[in-house]
Amino acid sequence: MTATILSGGPVLTCNVDGKVFERGAVAFEWDRVVAVGAETAIFSAYPEARRLEAKGGLIIPGLINLHHHFYSAFARGLSPGVPTRDFEEVLHGVWWRLDRALDADAVRVSAALALADCVRWGCTTVFDHHASPSCIPGSLDLIAGEVRKAGLSAVLCYEVTDRNGHAEAMDGLDENLRFLLAHLGGPRVRGMVGLHAAFTLNDETLAKVSSRLPRGAGIHVHAAEGVRDVGPLERLDRFGLLGPDALLAHGVHLTPTELERVAASGATLVHNPESNAHNGVGRLDLLAASEAGCRLGLGTDGMSSNLLRSLRAAFLGLRDAQRDPSSGFEVIPGLLRGNAEFAQRAFSEPLLGQLVPGAPADIAVVDAPSPTPVGTGNAFGHLVYAASEAPVRHTIARGRILMKDFELLSIDLQSVAAEARRLAPRVWSRFREIPA
Repeated sequence: MTATILSGGPVLTCNVDGKVFERGAVAFEWDRVVAVGAETAIFSAYPEARRLEAKGGLIIPGLINLHHHFYSAFARGLSPGVPTRDFEEVLHGVWWRLDRALDADAVRVSAALALADCVRWGCTTVFDHHASPSCIPGSLDLIAGEVRKAGLSAVLCYEVTDRNGHAEAMDGLDENLRFLLAHLGGPRVRGMVGLHAAFTLNDETLAKVSSRLPRGAGIHVHAAEGVRDVGPLERLDRFGLLGPDALLAHGVHLTPTELERVAASGATLVHNPESNAHNGVGRLDLLAASEAGCRLGLGTDGMSSNLLRSLRAAFLGLRDAQRDPSSGFEVIPGLLRGNAEFAQRAFSEPLLGQLVPGAPADIAVVDAPSPTPVGTGNAFGHLVYAASEAPVRHTIARGRILMKDFELLSIDLQSVAAEARRLAPRVWSRFREIPA
């Protein structure tokens, strides 16, 4: 295969603290990066390569999202018709009605819509947390099919919960384990075991999860997102579910002692700043979590698929919380580092999230031509102050161009949106029939 060279802008070899080539280029063949460096040197090394122009935009590793909810797509424009004055009312009035209203078609189309947004915002690897109580068996296969069509990499799970009864919780666990075992070692799609939150899981269910969890498999769970979810770590730890392979989403109400427990376990705590603000639940104390030694990551929690915008929200939220306009640079870049490190372990890809020879050819070009020099010392500033507000020009995943010059190539978004509009009245009708 002839190599392709992406050039014409600054290359960030890592989204945190890697080398920067201000007039750089990335050469890739098949699904791997083969060379990165100054544009002139790469052109000389690969004279017959095809060319793709960044037009001054930032060339960065494809973004990684550690916590998403693809199924939330049909919430756009939906009026719950009931009060949503606190997080518990939001759960009962919106999300637990919407997920039950989803059928197989809605699951599939929701995933396609979310994946199109991932491509549009340069996200090439995503960890999704799914729920569709009326469509449990095979639901993860429906999502995986859309992931493959879109050309992305994903780790999928189903949300186990006792809120609709123990039998349904066991159906959710069966779906997780069936999918996880079928995708062991999968190069692009893998599984975890999803749990809703400790406060909707009884001890019998947690014991079943613990006894059936394959060795080395991880859990993906909401932890202390709302005030009702008190002491989740003690229960997860008691059943042997808290460890380096665990993703803990939110952590807003974790105490200092619990943050130390997260750090000791090696679990990754995923910050979701936009969703937390939207639901009025508060914000994770990032400085306290960092000082406790927690592994930290970043997600969008279904609010959107724009990870760089969530990065900016985390950055500004930390400054607001500290009342300190000099803070943020010591903690926020670590969120992107944490995303890459967890994804590297999940896919057994030690170079994932970097643009270096041998790494997966996952690349995004953010259309933010810089009026000032871009270097190692200020690359994060360019990301958070400029790239977070800019559209993505190109998205490449494992060497496949998924979006070129702002045009989606792997997903026909107009057709998917049209199908969603046909399905929405049926989904919303079922939603209204479900009591809050």
